[in-house]
Amino acid sequence: MSNSKQARFFESVQTNFDKAAAHTDIHPGLLNQIKVCNAVYQMNFPVKIKDSYEVIEAYRVQHSHHRLPTKGGIRFSHLVDQDEVMALAALMTYKCAIVDVPFGGAKGGVKVSPRAYTEEELERITRRYTVELIRKNFIGPSVDVPAPDYGTGEREMAWILDTYQTFKGTEIDAGGCVTGKPVRQGGINGRTEATGRGVFYGIREALLDEKILKQTGLSKGIAGKTMVIQGMGNVGSYTGLISQAEGDVKIIGLSELEGTIYSEKGIDMQAALDFRKEHGTIIGLPGTQTLERADWIAIECDILVPAALESVITIENAHRVRTKIIAEAANGPTTAAAEDILNKMGVVIIPDMFVNAGGVTVSYFEWLKNLSHMRFGRMDKRFNQNTYLNIVSTFESLTGKSITEKEKSFITKGADEVDLVRSGLEETMSNSFEQIMEVYKNKKDIGSLRNAAFVTALNKVANDYLTLGVFP
Repeated sequence: MSNSKQARFFESVQTNFDKAAAHTDIHPGLLNQIKVCNAVYQMNFPVKIKDSYEVIEAYRVQHSHHRLPTKGGIRFSHLVDQDEVMALAALMTYKCAIVDVPFGGAKGGVKVSPRAYTEEELERITRRYTVELIRKNFIGPSVDVPAPDYGTGEREMAWILDTYQTFKGTEIDAGGCVTGKPVRQGGINGRTEATGRGVFYGIREALLDEKILKQTGLSKGIAGKTMVIQGMGNVGSYTGLISQAEGDVKIIGLSELEGTIYSEKGIDMQAALDFRKEHGTIIGLPGTQTLERADWIAIECDILVPAALESVITIENAHRVRTKIIAEAANGPTTAAAEDILNKMGVVIIPDMFVNAGGVTVSYFEWLKNLSHMRFGRMDKRFNQNTYLNIVSTFESLTGKSITEKEKSFITKGADEVDLVRSGLEETMSNSFEQIMEVYKNKKDIGSLRNAAFVTALNKVANDYLTLGVFP
């Protein structure tokens, strides 16, 4: 991706902002405050790589301070630049507002290609980046809370936590300085799958809405719908796995760096992941046909899921789209100009700021867990289990009939942490979708779900500025 393309990403976010702002009654001065990035920190620091030193370029952007702490992932990519990080930070503000997570938006980026470094070298880079954030007060449980993003994961978050605790060891809530950590180091069960699971819940909600069904001509419900996924990283993988296992979706196309595969009969997501892990490619997966890498966009399907990087659906290729619904599992995969074309084609776009908000929602749960110093379910799991068992036993006694131990175990099960996380995420995605659809259905000439989502977010952020006294 060229720098000009990244610049267009930020420009696209701002264009979408302006389109939605026209449908609000928010004062122009307040809109300008919401639109701009409040703080941009660019840093360059040396790290020893092999027998020499490299100067690493990195960023942390805090888009909005209407709520604290700010929140957003850290991206490791050789394509990182300031405009990209600013665009992603802005999206985080709107995303948090939509799902009622009380954070301001932020984002981080380190301009490195993870594949080019050893694990030890990546650890040095990550720890040094964290030190720079600490020095400028750009990290902390009440200040700014990073998380994983493209090119990072649990490992990097563990390094960040350890580095922060080295400097802030007496801070009782230090564990809340970063989310997406390994469970054994203060992470939360269900975080790894969270974004993909949120995508599934978002698509499922859309396919229950009568207005969207009328627009697309699709039948009610997610079961049996065909899906194509571009990107088999964390988000794309879990979107596919959960959609198949819990939604009975038929995945007919998958695309990665090495190319695109297609099967009219359907592709088993787990088999595809296992094959790629063993062979380093999805090309050659038994029962599939190989297509050109760019051809994922032209496969006819019910649901198209871009789950990799931004700006992959552009004015150059939008006319090739042959789907009814695009679920933006990635951040900003559709440019503003491409969306205009797709809207005219009748394609419904479920916007990224809603449908991929599962990650930040569960990160919020992890942050709350860290501040409370308590695993979810610890206090009430056994109490609930015993209560349900007593109810079942009472019914058995009154009716003179009994159920099997397997049935009894299922009915009386108390909620584990992962059960509560999934339940909380499902509730969040459902409520947020209802709020967006209320605007979409009642706001005249709103035009698209993205505009409706933006309006929903802008009204909440503006209200925070005014009621919290941040904007005099």
